[in-house]
Amino acid sequence: MQPGDLQPENFAAYPPLARQLAVAHLPIFRRLPLTFLASLLLQVIDYDFRFPEERRAIDAELSTLRLASPQQMDAWFAPFAKITLSPKLERLDWVAHPAEFLEEESAWLWTTQQQDAFSTAAMQYQARAQKAVPVAPLPVFRLGIAVIGQGVASWDQPLFRNLRPQGTWFSQVQPENGLAALLSLLESRASAHPVPFGHWYIDGGQASAHSDRLTCVSWDALQPVRSALLHYMQKQIQQPGMGPEQLRTNLARLQPSDLGMSPNGDPVLDRFQVKIFSEGSGTQIFSTTFAQWTAREALRRAQPLTMLVRFAPRQRQRPMNELISNADAAPQLDPAGSLVDADMGAWYNWINQQRLPGYEQSVFIAWFEGHSQALVVAPTLPRGTASSTAMDMPKLISLAIG
Repeated sequence: MQPGDLQPENFAAYPPLARQLAVAHLPIFRRLPLTFLASLLLQVIDYDFRFPEERRAIDAELSTLRLASPQQMDAWFAPFAKITLSPKLERLDWVAHPAEFLEEESAWLWTTQQQDAFSTAAMQYQARAQKAVPVAPLPVFRLGIAVIGQGVASWDQPLFRNLRPQGTWFSQVQPENGLAALLSLLESRASAHPVPFGHWYIDGGQASAHSDRLTCVSWDALQPVRSALLHYMQKQIQQPGMGPEQLRTNLARLQPSDLGMSPNGDPVLDRFQVKIFSEGSGTQIFSTTFAQWTAREALRRAQPLTMLVRFAPRQRQRPMNELISNADAAPQLDPAGSLVDADMGAWYNWINQQRLPGYEQSVFIAWFEGHSQALVVAPTLPRGTASSTAMDMPKLISLAIG
């Protein structure tokens, strides 16, 4: 089937909002080359389970295509139309399973030496599509917080080395009630600016008491999901002929119910959490990797106004087969190694925050939990400087947010 043959009934298996969106834009889909349309349908088919910012981007892209003239459409998609596909690819059910089609298409493009042409066409289109999405003004500056080093009694190596050139390092912060003060800051921002999925608390261990206004994702709370996934992966790996590509495809098909998640949960957040484990590398095994990847994906997809990521001790590294096969065994923790991971994770969190709109006014706080070291990157504070002034966490927060 070609895009020009699409009918409303082809989208009958899509979730309700995605089906409504697809049928409404059917005239546009019929005009697009298959080499592009499959990628667009991959976004549309998950529309019901996407964050508000993602839906806004999809809506804006479809609106731009709807308003484009035939001449503009021809010019925009000519590079995609020049790419040839095999009859086998065209016979695949690319409407119902766009992800599987794109995997097969990628292999075909490499085999036929068309990958460079496709990548160039995709980058050109992406640049045009990003310009079409209006940048809405933020109700408040973006705030990121990284809390690292839980369980480490002492540490004599320098921390925040990558972040120090970007902000001010504080060496005399009183640690008492520091986490409570940071969570209180999150809760006050969530109360003042109640944006759906706008304020996140990600914990690599057991989450502390927090307001239900926050979107909370924690390692401990998802233990049953992780265990179910690791058992599923172990069974899949043991099947004859199972390779990494087929395993990845099978993981991509998993639904929250497949991993024992309650049907009464938030469908958007539950699907997000499943993807953290099914798409991330090591997120099922190492809590620091889980915290880092969850923060990365939440920033990329939900674009929250506020995010606190608290890293907790991960288990010691062992052979991968042993880690998967003994998923339910009590882990041996490595607080010192986890601190090194988290220190780098804080750096990555700041980088990912800087990729979002409004980065010029954003604020970032990194704190060595239970200790006196903290780092603040803020427009109102000098870069590459240090302060030895004694202060508590509320005072540090006041300096950070002005």
